[in-house]
Amino acid sequence: QVQLVESGGGLVQAGGSLRVSCAASGLTFSRYRMGWFRQAPGKEREFVAAVTWNGDYSYYADSVKGRFTISRENAKNTVYLQMNSLKPEDTAAYYCAANGGWGRIDLPDQYDYWGQGTQVTVSS
Repeated sequence: QVQLVESGGGLVQAGGSLRVSCAASGLTFSRYRMGWFRQAPGKEREFVAAVTWNGDYSYYADSVKGRFTISRENAKNTVYLQMNSLKPEDTAAYYCAANGGWGRIDLPDQYDYWGQGTQVTVSS
């Protein structure tokens, strides 16, 4: 079965950096666009970043543009999210997801598979 397993979350001070990873199995990774979403307590899940099949194009929410970078290594079936200049408002559970279709890449309901999430907490 398909599994997406996130890792690398943790506690970091404001202004710091963190990289989260997502290892995929049970699917042909290169046939999926990959995305990162986040959800803070009491809030809806929101789009963070996404990358196309070969990593040629990436997309970001305005709130993270210039601070976060998404990348992927198809040989390792892994997608990454490098987060720099972190702010307390970045605190959330971060989820990776796989999109096997052609729909909008920023909408959660366009994704077929989800990981269990990894917590990122940014202290002020």
